[in-house]
Amino acid sequence: MTSFDTSPSLSVWRALLALAVVFVMLATTGWTALRHHRSDTPLQASLSAWERGRLDGHRLPDPDTAPARLAAFFASLTDGERAHLARRYPLAVGNMNGAPVQLRYRANRIALDQARKVELERMHDNRLSPTGQHEAGRRMHRFQSLMHADRHILAFDPEGSGRIAEVFGDLDRAERVSVVVPGVDTDLLTFQRTNRRYAAPVGMAKSLYAAERAAAPSTRTAVIAWADYTTPNGLGMESATAMRAEAGAVRLNALVRALPGDAPVSLFCHSYGSVVCGVAAHTLPGRVSDIAVAGSPGMRATNASQLRTSARVWAMRDADDWIQDVPYMELGGLGHGADPVSAAFGARVLSARGAHGHAGYFEPGTESLANFAEIGVGAYRAVDCADDAGMCRAGLSGTTAVGRA
Repeated sequence: MTSFDTSPSLSVWRALLALAVVFVMLATTGWTALRHHRSDTPLQASLSAWERGRLDGHRLPDPDTAPARLAAFFASLTDGERAHLARRYPLAVGNMNGAPVQLRYRANRIALDQARKVELERMHDNRLSPTGQHEAGRRMHRFQSLMHADRHILAFDPEGSGRIAEVFGDLDRAERVSVVVPGVDTDLLTFQRTNRRYAAPVGMAKSLYAAERAAAPSTRTAVIAWADYTTPNGLGMESATAMRAEAGAVRLNALVRALPGDAPVSLFCHSYGSVVCGVAAHTLPGRVSDIAVAGSPGMRATNASQLRTSARVWAMRDADDWIQDVPYMELGGLGHGADPVSAAFGARVLSARGAHGHAGYFEPGTESLANFAEIGVGAYRAVDCADDAGMCRAGLSGTTAVGRA
């Protein structure tokens, strides 16, 4: 199956759009319904145990309650009580919006170790095929690497292909927070890559974090590599619809609303991740100051105003990104709407010079990465626009008065 990282045949997209009427018919019969999550997943089991749990004879709060109320609950506990909850309910605490960031890191390290042990056993399970044992080994090594003391895992769910989020920088003390929202084929095993590292969420986020620190050394920043939603698998019906984006948008909104402090938040949304950001835009809190998309197939909107957000909307696309050949339309649920870099859409269009192909926007030395970093630190007057007139900077103030040379 073709990945969004590679160039698909244009005929594939045309064929998908030609199936729009069929898609609508199938939707009425339930073909497109979201599959029910199994009730016995590790995360659900941990949450169920939390709901039955007690602390000093008192029931624990509803894990789905408002993050502020959960934050108040954890603040009322001693260090020992918080540590006890992390050990007893690691997946629940590690994914609980409202739990202290440092406690989530600790809980997720425990959960990763438990998941690692499960995969270690599966590696030697003769009931599995050699392929299954090999896959278990890959997952075991990934979990082991994520457990390193210098890694800060904000969310982790081992079920299926898995979900995960990692923080670079001090999230509690950050003056600016950036969230990288990736596209299709993102899961626990593709979260980080050795080859083509800047096409994977960890490489994207680390590159952006370094660029932000270089752009504004005195500004405390944090960057989140956010792969905490179930992405579409390759180029197919899922990636041509908003089904995965709608579920991801709910999770993205929950993440942002639970972030500590009140620092401005910038979203950097790549490929199908821009669909997620577009769907989420109208629900996001006011602290989201910027939504920047790169290599976007559309944001499920005709123009920027339809996103119904107070955030600045930025867009970029490299000249040789194959995504430009995707039909920018929506028909019968297929396709994602207008082209965000078109003049009619109304986004602030940035230069992506140096970003070769669909997956090169976070490569060091590119104008795309430099522009993202300037947005991330709030230096709006320093960004380079796609046009020579500097229209993307119109009406903006920022910490830097002129663009880069």
